[in-house]
Amino acid sequence: MIIIFILFLSITEIGLREYLGFGNAILFKEDPYVEYIPVPQSKQRFGHNNVYNSFSQRNREVLTTDSTVILGFGDSILNGGALTDQDSLATTMLSSYLSKKYKKDVLFTNISAGSWGPDNCYAYLKKYGNFRAKGVLLVVSSHDAYDNMTFEKIVGIHPNYPNTQYHSAICEVLVRYIYYPYIKDFFTQKERVTSSKTDQLLINKYKRGANFNNGFSAFKSYCDSAKIPLTIYLHADISELRFRRYNAHGQLIIEFCESNKIRLVKELDYNMQPQDYRDNIHLSHSGQRKMFDILKTCY
Repeated sequence: MIIIFILFLSITEIGLREYLGFGNAILFKEDPYVEYIPVPQSKQRFGHNNVYNSFSQRNREVLTTDSTVILGFGDSILNGGALTDQDSLATTMLSSYLSKKYKKDVLFTNISAGSWGPDNCYAYLKKYGNFRAKGVLLVVSSHDAYDNMTFEKIVGIHPNYPNTQYHSAICEVLVRYIYYPYIKDFFTQKERVTSSKTDQLLINKYKRGANFNNGFSAFKSYCDSAKIPLTIYLHADISELRFRRYNAHGQLIIEFCESNKIRLVKELDYNMQPQDYRDNIHLSHSGQRKMFDILKTCY
């Protein structure tokens, strides 16, 4: 029985690790400017390629041969997460499409991380510069209106932002995907009722500041000064899709763009469908394809 049990654990461990990528999580590090950021890495996770270059961008390296660079900024909507393969990202498809269209090397970057707000994105721009960009795209959702940086420590604490790998794939499944989302909150009444901000951080609708996120105006000022065209893409969550209308915070973003004459792409103006989402807010592979179809007409 002991031998059978050990054999079962070994087969399970190998299967989880080799075929599903458990024990091979996307790693993060703390950053004094950006709060937190993915580390440069290349991972196979859930059967999908996840590549972050030396600048923590989810795209290939920026090359001197790139005649045109367009900076794409956002949170987990643009990033796609581990469930989206590198080649299925809207930004990857845009790089390929625009390179063929203009017959030269074009890179459309994917500078993003789960729950980044516009201020996180602008902090990255200030830290790393604009890579000689010919355009800037900022992908936001309604919740980003008040999604302000807090520098609350989450790397290595929140299960979605690990800084080290689990020693065992089985351990990761049990701790990250069973204990944290189900058992921990079930037995801890306080966390179940008053769920803390860090326990809900994958897409952070709970992250609220008192002021409209200053990243919006910072991008506007920077792009005006550098004479780089700025486009804001307003993503809709599933409830906004059903009502065909952005919520109050989304309306504030629309008003800001209109009053500041910023080019705004409203996703609700296009034919998005429920099947283009894999949950209440993140895009499925078909959703990434539709984002690509929408944005390719803008460049």
